[in-house]
Amino acid sequence: MRPAGYVPRIRMTGPQRRSQLIGIGRGLFALRGLDGTTIEEIAASAGVSKPVIYEHFGSKEGLYTQVVDYEFRILLGAINDALSEEAKPRVLVERAALALLNYIEDRTDGFRILMRDAPPTQPEGAFSTLLSQVTARVEHILADEFARRGFTAADGAMYAQMLVGMVAMTGQWWLDSRTPDKRDVAAHLVNLAWNGLTGLQKDPELRSGD
Repeated sequence: MRPAGYVPRIRMTGPQRRSQLIGIGRGLFALRGLDGTTIEEIAASAGVSKPVIYEHFGSKEGLYTQVVDYEFRILLGAINDALSEEAKPRVLVERAALALLNYIEDRTDGFRILMRDAPPTQPEGAFSTLLSQVTARVEHILADEFARRGFTAADGAMYAQMLVGMVAMTGQWWLDSRTPDKRDVAAHLVNLAWNGLTGLQKDPELRSGD
């Protein structure tokens, strides 16, 4: 006779179990952080024993690293896709800002994790690593625009840092507020970045469509 509260263990293939554990780990790590989450909690939530987690990831830290790497690739891929198509520089900035806000909206737990603890494989922090890679892309894309306006390559690198940092910090703020609408947020971001404080438009709109 099965005890009260018994939950039958669902048989999964190795990849299915691994994906399940990553999903459960993402939710718990986002809520409590790496140190605040125990291997027992993860196992109980997944309906498995602790050795199953060790078998797939080696340790709690191993699972955490996999979660971070997975989310890192998703966000970096989204931003790279936004910057990969030919378009005017301003439109590319719009697309990149929207890509970040879309990720925050669709994968809130993942973003909280990227902002939180640094995994062993990225001691400088996953989000810092991400921003460095995105900044390099933005610097390259906007190089001609900076040069046309009389800026040196060093100036362009500095402004790329400022631009990416501004978008990232605004994304962190929007994570909790979720207002105004993300398209309005992206429009105002580009308004400030593109027009500068002396040329702000009262009611900016995106020019890249949906």
